[in-house]
Amino acid sequence: MRSFGIVALSVMLGGCASVTRGTTENISISSTPSGVEAVVSGMEVPTTCTTPCSVVVKRNADISITFQKEGYEPQIVPLTRDIQTGGAAGFAGNLLLGGVVGMGVDAATGAATDHKPNPVIVTMQPSAPARARPPAPKKPRPPAAAAPDTGT
Repeated sequence: MRSFGIVALSVMLGGCASVTRGTTENISISSTPSGVEAVVSGMEVPTTCTTPCSVVVKRNADISITFQKEGYEPQIVPLTRDIQTGGAAGFAGNLLLGGVVGMGVDAATGAATDHKPNPVIVTMQPSAPARARPPAPKKPRPPAAAAPDTGT
């Protein structure tokens, strides 16, 4: 019975980072100029917003953001996941309270990680102006018919 109580307590307290930090985070997105369409992929439902904006993403998601605006080159910013101080503390707390179960929960939910960079800030580059197409080459004309010789 005592063993059952210890196991039950471990399961209830498992996932310290999941409890203290949550399994989602806000990503702030901005650009120069503002008003750029940002397409956030890697979420269950791809999300689009107009900069400046922010989105809520799962900590364990592989996120990339595509920036696009007429007259500018599109840019793609992949986000990486990194264990931060708060996440590391919560993850380490699993050793004391949650044991292996808590570490497994945090690893599966990504609760110990943060996306980088956050905030995501881009400077859009103007696209090259469209060049005028060179004129199509002219077809050569057939040689003019030679004038008939008039004999003397």
